[in-house]
Amino acid sequence: MTIARIARIARIAGAAVVLLTIGSFEGSGDTQAQTLSKEELTFLTQAWQGERFEDGRPRVPDDLLERARAVGIDDAWTVLNNEGYVNQFAGGWKTVNDAPVIGRAVTAMFMPSRPDVHAGIRERGQAQGRQGDTNAWPIEVLTKGDVYVADGFGKVAGGTLMGATLANSIFSKSGNGVVFDGAARDLDAIHAIEGFNAFVRDFHPSFLESMTLMGLNTPVRIGEAVVLPGDLVMAGREGVLFIPAHMAEPVIATAEFVVRKDAFGFEMVRTGRYATGQIDSQWTDEIKTAFLDWLEQHPEQGSMTREELDAMMGRRTW
Repeated sequence: MTIARIARIARIAGAAVVLLTIGSFEGSGDTQAQTLSKEELTFLTQAWQGERFEDGRPRVPDDLLERARAVGIDDAWTVLNNEGYVNQFAGGWKTVNDAPVIGRAVTAMFMPSRPDVHAGIRERGQAQGRQGDTNAWPIEVLTKGDVYVADGFGKVAGGTLMGATLANSIFSKSGNGVVFDGAARDLDAIHAIEGFNAFVRDFHPSFLESMTLMGLNTPVRIGEAVVLPGDLVMAGREGVLFIPAHMAEPVIATAEFVVRKDAFGFEMVRTGRYATGQIDSQWTDEIKTAFLDWLEQHPEQGSMTREELDAMMGRRTW
């Protein structure tokens, strides 16, 4: 089958303009609607050199997801911002509880429905064996550690991309929560799902209406943030940070160092060994040695070599 592509200019996030290419492609006899080809997704995330899922989505390692739980969004944001990634944070959320959501992004782009387009997409999806409305289709591709990230263009009334049934399905598939630039319903029932959290614009009793899935695992815009499939999602009380997959390891490693540095600095200032100005500037050899000695006395903070410490202090992206 000849590749059919429909291109549109996505909304502007900062100074970046993302060209979305959505369509159908042939693979194993099954037409995959609404998705990017593996080649296009690999192109857009070409800075990622690690493992990928079968569809080309970057697979940030599980151990890095666990490490991300121990660092703060503020520290991770600072590293990203200093590296020029200034359109990766979105705030102003309502949540089910205070639990953080950490995982790999599975993205979905919704648009206001147009009857002819909506009918065609539903008919094609049903022919492929897809069940329910289009807001359920992204759930089918979720794996453990994924976060369902949906661009619902901020719609609240009639923009409820999830109720209790879909929330349970999402959690059973991913063991994780969601980030919806849209709404959810059934707040009390969702709140009862232990371990689940949702970051949404609001909650509303209405059912989903006049919305159609136009892109699955495509680039999306969430608030002022640009999100690509496979991005590391860090959602917490401050808001949601979307870390490009290739930046995940350096961002988390640097943020881990900041946590250690701050704990060391607080103790040094409190005991009067060093002044605040000494801790917050480039360290002397004496302070570096004191820090490494302190790490040996605090194994829960992890370990660093002198070479790693010198490299971190030299980069100064925190």
